[in-house]
Amino acid sequence: MPTKKLNAAIVATTALLALASAANAQALREDWCKDVNLRFFVGGAEGDAFGTIVYNGARQAAADIGADVDYVFSGWSMERMVQQLREAVAAKPAGIAMMGHPGDAPIMPLAEQASKDGIRMMYQNVPVPEVVAAFGGGYVGAQLAPQGASLGVRAFKDANLAPGDTVIVLGPFNQGNRAIREISTVEALKEAGANVVQIDSPPEWAADPNLAIPVITAAILNNPDVKAIGYPGGQLLGNVPTYMQAANKAPGEIFNFGFDTSPQIVEAFKGGWVQLTSDQQPFLQGYLPILSLCQQIVYGLSPMDVDTGAGFVTPDNYEIVAALAQEALR
Repeated sequence: MPTKKLNAAIVATTALLALASAANAQALREDWCKDVNLRFFVGGAEGDAFGTIVYNGARQAAADIGADVDYVFSGWSMERMVQQLREAVAAKPAGIAMMGHPGDAPIMPLAEQASKDGIRMMYQNVPVPEVVAAFGGGYVGAQLAPQGASLGVRAFKDANLAPGDTVIVLGPFNQGNRAIREISTVEALKEAGANVVQIDSPPEWAADPNLAIPVITAAILNNPDVKAIGYPGGQLLGNVPTYMQAANKAPGEIFNFGFDTSPQIVEAFKGGWVQLTSDQQPFLQGYLPILSLCQQIVYGLSPMDVDTGAGFVTPDNYEIVAALAQEALR
């Protein structure tokens, strides 16, 4: 090939490569979810120990990708969540990230309407498998049955329990899908031979853990041989020092276990009041639903389905997550 033609070919190839590189650079968009309006259900009230971590995860995702997010606080009231979801669907945002606490039946007709209106849905913290099967959406959170069962098995082992030992387990046993986790904990403990005393914990306790003080102290008095107590969420588990002091119990006298991490739980580990918790990484339950909704709306990707149940925090390893927990990120 003559030299002039060869040089021309090289110049043309270089120009094409430059255009391709420019196109690739443009594909890496900043704020790629801007102008997309979403509604995100935090679950608890503002300042709630668990809900704050979820909220921080959602806010971080919105900041990272530029989404326009309206946050919904429900005080863990399932009736309020349903009403707020009805209002959210009526407002027709591009996507909604909904706490699954109310369960399949109450959410189903609202998910149907959202589907008709083209609203993308994600669910977090409590799965709603029938809703997802019928109208789509994804789930970010722990798988409740295996998480609850594994906590029961681990608590029996770590507390050095023997068949016949008494364990008190608090849980939302009358709250449909939400109860699956604690029911599984009870079943695992019973299978190991423990004598389990179940106490129903209403949603109001999650909003104000001090409401549980008289019930928990009475349960300890009525079961003086209790070796361990299980709690249904980070709000109550973080309040364990208050419960034990009200019952005149010293740190470690009763093996206290439950779910989640928070600044309060880290302090309870440090003081010897809490011995075991199952970490379900609530930061991811905030971050990933926002990310997934934006990916569905902007890029046409499928919804995420992520199990955030990561493992156990114990007196031996709690310091690893302590700093982030103090920032309400773990």
